[in-house]
Amino acid sequence: MGDHGNPIEHCNEEARVAETLKKGSRVTGVAREKLAAELKKKYDSGASIRALAEETGRSYGFVHRMLSESGVTLRGRGGATRGKAKTAAVAGS
Repeated sequence: MGDHGNPIEHCNEEARVAETLKKGSRVTGVAREKLAAELKKKYDSGASIRALAEETGRSYGFVHRMLSESGVTLRGRGGATRGKAKTAAVAGS
């Protein structure tokens, strides 16, 4: 199974980290590094910032800041776009 350990045990550990970090409490030191690493891993696996915020009970801004501090390259917005890109697409048709 490699050095990844038991997946169920790993999920339980992540849940414990989220539980111990109550909403609004300051996250510092090792706990902050651990949370940042978990958020980075999940974001890189495709989770959205909003989904991560809901999962951890933190704000969108907090999760965004943690990811930025971790050196993550943030993805562009999803969904419909407006403005220049739309106009350029019409002009090129």
